[in-house]
Amino acid sequence: MALPLVWSLSCQGTDSRSFLISAVVTLGTGVLLWRLAPRGEGNLTRREGLALVTGVWVLGSALGALPYVLSGTLGSYLDAYFEAMSGFTTTGATVLTSIESQPQGILLWRNFTQWIGGMGIVTLFVALGPILGLGAARLFEAEMPGPQPERLKASVRHTARVLWLLYCGFSILEFVLLRLGGRLPVFDCLTITFGTMPTGGFLHRGMSIGAYGANVFVTSTVTCFMVIAGVNFALYYYLFGRRQPGRVFGNPEFRSYVAVFVGASLLIAFDLVNNAGQAIGDALRHATFQAASIQTTTGFTTANFAAWPVFSRSLLLVLMIIGASAGSTGGALKIVRVLVVVKHAFRQIVLAFSPRSVIPLRLGGSTMPESTVSAILGTCTLYFGVLIIGFLVMSGVGLDHVTAFSSVAATLGNVGPGLGSVGPTADYSSIPALGKVTLVLCMLVGRLEFLTVMVLVSPAFWKWR
Repeated sequence: MALPLVWSLSCQGTDSRSFLISAVVTLGTGVLLWRLAPRGEGNLTRREGLALVTGVWVLGSALGALPYVLSGTLGSYLDAYFEAMSGFTTTGATVLTSIESQPQGILLWRNFTQWIGGMGIVTLFVALGPILGLGAARLFEAEMPGPQPERLKASVRHTARVLWLLYCGFSILEFVLLRLGGRLPVFDCLTITFGTMPTGGFLHRGMSIGAYGANVFVTSTVTCFMVIAGVNFALYYYLFGRRQPGRVFGNPEFRSYVAVFVGASLLIAFDLVNNAGQAIGDALRHATFQAASIQTTTGFTTANFAAWPVFSRSLLLVLMIIGASAGSTGGALKIVRVLVVVKHAFRQIVLAFSPRSVIPLRLGGSTMPESTVSAILGTCTLYFGVLIIGFLVMSGVGLDHVTAFSSVAATLGNVGPGLGSVGPTADYSSIPALGKVTLVLCMLVGRLEFLTVMVLVSPAFWKWR
């Protein structure tokens, strides 16, 4: 909380006191936990790692909500917790009804929480110090998105450092481009960068990136960096660190990710030209930006896509479910899981008429272990199960079908804006309390990829020895 505190003091904001108190409470909580924790060998078991990661995100959001309450930005703690969880999980769904009237410290805090959560709260801690010993590997696996977190170095701590260095490097590059090329104020450059690289979507402007619609350089730069953030960061290490471009351009998930993005952009542009009467240039510009924003689960907007033709809205909803690459800062199912599910379904079709066939599931020339395939199928089953249950709960609290379904899909995939009454020009403030609690759980489960959180509700998890 030092960054927004210093910023608030520098601009003589009214929210500096709230950050100071929140920082003291947070530090005091950490010291108390440290003192009360029993001393052990320092190595975490897999169960302890899963429980600790979930606990860190739940408690971190609880403490991160304090500035919103103490500054009077949000009247209820539930709304503040919703906003904090939305920030740390890079969802970008907001309950603020008047964004631009808020103090700059609060607005910076909203976006900074996204930037911290983009690469992972626990992953940052693992990168900074060796205090957890062998337990760091458990935490890294539990928090990093994707079916198989890839080790770029022999040490998990070094792998976490590489990922954070790449993340910081891209963030600095985007900030410099926006400052020099886009000629934006420093505060604008910070908040846009803190919203883009973690694929978060919070911004200090009520119109989102649409407020910079006349600045083609800004919208184009943000589009490029959203696409960059949706790529597996391990591929950047192979490209820049090991000079192996073949591992990037030959990667099946990367090629599928680009193909989905390009195909969706062209289809939406064609629909906007034919059914919305937009000029070809405007249609391409809006289509590419919005396809990148929704597929990478960023949630930025340059136009009210809720008013677009039905086909375009439906395609955006599909992108909201598919998501970007594993190992990126994006959410949702991930391209690699979709590829595995499709290949598995095709294999089952062949086995239906040739049951004795042995058909290994290959991806990029390598055979995927059946345990990984099983884990991916289980995650997809959990995703759609939570999506259906969440949809029924949100329908039960009185929302229409479009709003109920898209709100769950948008929070479960950490996208942010949905359709209906939670569309790109609206917010989540009108959602009933039970609905907000449901969506907070969806954000948490979606960011930690289901299993890390859902094992905690299994009785066997607590009884197993």
